[in-house]
Formats: sequence, structure tokens, C-alpha cells
Amino acid sequence: VLMRSDPPVDADYLHDTQVLSAAQAQGANVTNDPAGLRDLNEKLAALLFPDCTPPTLVSREAAEFKAFAAEHGEVVLKTLDGMGGRSIFRSRHGDPNFNVILETLTADGRHLAMAQRYLPEISNGDKRVLLIDGEPVSHCLARIPQGDEFRGNLAAGGRGEVRPLSARDREIAAVVGPEMRRRGMRFVGLDVIGDYLTEVNVTSPTCIREIDAGAGLNIAGMLFNALERGPA
Repeated sequence: VLMRSDPPVDADYLHDTQVLSAAQAQGANVTNDPAGLRDLNEKLAALLFPDCTPPTLVSREAAEFKAFAAEHGEVVLKTLDGMGGRSIFRSRHGDPNFNVILETLTADGRHLAMAQRYLPEISNGDKRVLLIDGEPVSHCLARIPQGDEFRGNLAAGGRGEVRPLSARDREIAAVVGPEMRRRGMRFVGLDVIGDYLTEVNVTSPTCIREIDAGAGLNIAGMLFNALERGPA
């Protein structure tokens, strides 16, 4: 069973993973592992690897976000369950819209949200690095913001550019890969901006077709060959 469904990871999604755990207990080969899908929020999972991530805050408290912005100047703020660049804000210390951004993201302090130091390297692309059984695919897709847009997501109008992995991309993959493999996360997409890991995508990592077309690969074939070999 290939479990591949877009976020959000809501109650229906969790129920699906519980059914898949029951199927797994009866011998089904489920990818990605249902327990891992429940445990690894795509934003929070990056924090398992603090040496790879930019300065990050997760909180419900407006005062903590304001202190974080005062320390780091320019920041990116986002929900914990978004995808495709939705509900991502770029702001800075002193922004008159800062309060309303926080109210929107946290629902007046009821939900957790994330802040990360803004990485100007985004202008050179938000790279999607794909892992199969913890090993990186040779090329990534750099999603480059266009015009006055700061988000590189293809869904937000970013331009895709296929590139070989850099040495730093491989370093990050070497740190993250073994833990993903241990958790049964057989197909994972890392988001890398500059030298930093920003997200770990486990539900439905995209960019296969774009990387295939640009690098002459067959990533889906690589994945299914791995699945046919049996559990990682």
C-alpha cells in the first residue's frame, strides 16, 4: 500500500493511518510507515536535526514571537499543517501587521505556529531533495521565487530548476536519512534553503516529474524497485 495523501493531517488522515497500521500488522507492506506518518509533522520533524535547521520558534504566545523577531529581524511565520506555500508570511520586527499575522496563524493563541529566521538564500531557490530508503536522489529541484513573490513553491508560481546535489545537500541528507530509514519513511522530501533544512515532507513529496525530466531519471522506478526488494 502506497499511502500518499496531501496535508492537512486531520482526523480522517489519522484514522486512515490507524487502519493501515492494522493492515501492516497482518502483513501488508505500507509506505510510508503509518506510525511515522502520525509522529512526523512535516514542519516539526526538521527540529529533530537542530544542527541542520535555521533558528526556529514554535509557540502559541505572541510575546515569544515578538521577541524572536526582535532578535532575528526578518522572519518567516507559518502554520504547522500547510502545504504549497499557503499561510506563509514574511515579516519583520516592527511590522504593523505582525499582531494580525499572529492572530491569524494561532487563532488568537489557540494553535501552535512556527517562526524561522528569514533566509535570503531563498532567492537562489528552495531545494527539494528526495530520499529513497534514506539515500538521496542525485539531483534536486530548486524552486525559485518569481517577481515580487518570496515563496519558491511551484504552487505559488515558483520556477523549477533541476540541479545536482551540493555538498551541503548531501551532508543534510546524511544526517536525516538514517533516521527516516529507521522510522520506515521510505520516500521523503527535504526542503533545503541555502545551508539549512526547513521541512521534512513525508506525506506526499512532489517534484518527481520535474527532476526526472531535467536529469533523465526515473525516480518512481527507483522507489518501486526499492519497495519490491522488501522492507528497508
